[in-house]
Amino acid sequence: MVYYRRTFNIYPYVLLTLLISVSFFCLSGRYVENHGVIHNMWFNTTTQEKKGYYMTQFVDSYWDNGSLPIWITGLKAGSLHFPGTAATYKGETVRLREVEPRLYDYSNETEWRLNIDKVIGEWFHQQDLDFVSLYFGEPDGTGHRYGPDSPERREMVQQVDRTVGYIRDKIQDHCLTDRLNVIITADHGMTTVLRGAQVEEMILYKIPGFNFSDIQFHLVDYGPVGMLLPKDGIHPHLHVYKKEEMPVWLHYIRHAQLLPIILFADPGYFFPVQFNKGEHGFDNQVMDMKPFFRAVGPDFQKDLVVGPFETVNVYPLMCHLLGINPEINDGHLDNTKQMLLPKKNTEGNNSTGKFCSLVMLLLHYYVPAHVVITWLD
Repeated sequence: MVYYRRTFNIYPYVLLTLLISVSFFCLSGRYVENHGVIHNMWFNTTTQEKKGYYMTQFVDSYWDNGSLPIWITGLKAGSLHFPGTAATYKGETVRLREVEPRLYDYSNETEWRLNIDKVIGEWFHQQDLDFVSLYFGEPDGTGHRYGPDSPERREMVQQVDRTVGYIRDKIQDHCLTDRLNVIITADHGMTTVLRGAQVEEMILYKIPGFNFSDIQFHLVDYGPVGMLLPKDGIHPHLHVYKKEEMPVWLHYIRHAQLLPIILFADPGYFFPVQFNKGEHGFDNQVMDMKPFFRAVGPDFQKDLVVGPFETVNVYPLMCHLLGINPEINDGHLDNTKQMLLPKKNTEGNNSTGKFCSLVMLLLHYYVPAHVVITWLD
């Protein structure tokens, strides 16, 4: 198995650390400002309409804006519950897809195993797919509700551990060990939300001389991240930028969907719209925001620990493993090929002439460095 080592002195992973933005980051290899799927909610600045996370899944124009996901590359591909699965891209959809139900229990371990049975037993073993993306909404839900350092979240990580073992068992049961590569990663980290005396609140109506009639704005908010559409014409823990003045490492500048004014808070601070005990979406330089990466299969080296790399580099790695030409992207195979066996670590060259299938499992927020997901060969 290949492990990714989380360290402090690294180039940022992704920003902003939100599910939809990062999931499309993995699928397309493009930075947020290039792929345009910029937020967990769709919004229309003309009509002031906003859609929540679930309904955003069905707004084709939000997803299909120039960057093709790896599903739409001539592969026999499938996707189960992965963000973007419901959308149509240049008239095409994922060949086999299952969109998560509107009301869905992310923590149901029995459902997890049924989904794995479908992906491994039916989609790979029976229908011989090339690539499948599989999404689990935990331990994010538990971390939001109880906090990332809670006993409940730790118990959920144990459930994740059992599930990884179940994936391994199913791969062996269906004789896929020698022809199926597995990548397990996450969309972001999570940190504890500060409360009460721990924070200095900024309450607009309490500011001397402030009147809501003096302003008109459209706030696209989610946890610690927001964008403002101001009418024409400082808090110490809230950072406010004109779009063109955003720090370049955030890759959150160029796209037309990005609103003129962007706000994000320091770790622990948030916009009090949702009242979670854990939150993400903060600057990707914050250690708590960094995800993890694990990979195992016939094309990967064993017992290898590699240095950190940006998530955009997962896309060209997947394309290389599948033997397909990548679309224009912001990553490069040079940043990940050291984890591959010699027969597969040369770009454009595969000495066997055969390509293994690939399954990517995205866990909704990272498993901390002190928690080891067990995968035994």
